[in-house]
Amino acid sequence: MTPKLLLIGKKSFISAILYKFLKKKINIKKISYEDFEKLNDSFFEKFTHICNCAIKKEYQNQKYLPKNDIDLKIINRIKKNKKIKYIFLSSRKIYFPKNNIKENSKLKPRCNYSKNKLITENKILKNIPNNHLILRISNIIGKINTEQSSRKVSNTFIKNFYKLKKKKKVFYENFYKDFLSEKQFSLIFNEIIKKNLKGTYNVSLGKKVFISEILFALNKNKFNNKFQKLNYVSNDNFYLNNRKLIKKIKIKITKKDLLKYCYNM
Repeated sequence: MTPKLLLIGKKSFISAILYKFLKKKINIKKISYEDFEKLNDSFFEKFTHICNCAIKKEYQNQKYLPKNDIDLKIINRIKKNKKIKYIFLSSRKIYFPKNNIKENSKLKPRCNYSKNKLITENKILKNIPNNHLILRISNIIGKINTEQSSRKVSNTFIKNFYKLKKKKKVFYENFYKDFLSEKQFSLIFNEIIKKNLKGTYNVSLGKKVFISEILFALNKNKFNNKFQKLNYVSNDNFYLNNRKLIKKIKIKITKKDLLKYCYNM
């Protein structure tokens, strides 16, 4: 069966990059959540996969309430259709930060956003146990347009970078995280759709990437007095183990390609 993907969330950073990279590779349609609410259930029967990229600021910042859970609302409308696979964009923040985090590693969400993501994961497992794909995603580096940069809901690494870049000096802690470029993320997502995977997967580079490496590449491989490294380093270092996913999709993603992409942005 030819994959047909419905993306919900027109103004989302992730929906924008997925649509840009995948529109010539697979059958894909993008709508707003407001449009989704107006559609009849029969509309969704033409799709094999549905992925929500929209989010409410209350879900991001406040304690969990079902009325703020867009994913739950979508699931309740499509759960009777066994042909549709629902793709949930979860977060690496549900884990306790450490090295080599696997899908069965300790879960310890520490903010309302990550706690809410974990609650939604559990509701997905309960409501559609056989028709879901949960993607626990690391940080994504990509270009953002004016509309996305002005949105108050999302607060990404790259958005913060562009804000700080306007300052004369930027002070940073040189801890390490796990990053993917928007191109790498889209390639992975495409393979996930093509292979019709289900279950829970870490979506990541699977390697340590220091903040200094990302800043150096984004700043065209040069440092000046603008970027000042602090001696203090927090305990939020982490990287995800991506072997479960890579074994399934069999593609190669490298730090070299990530940094090259950052340089060329």
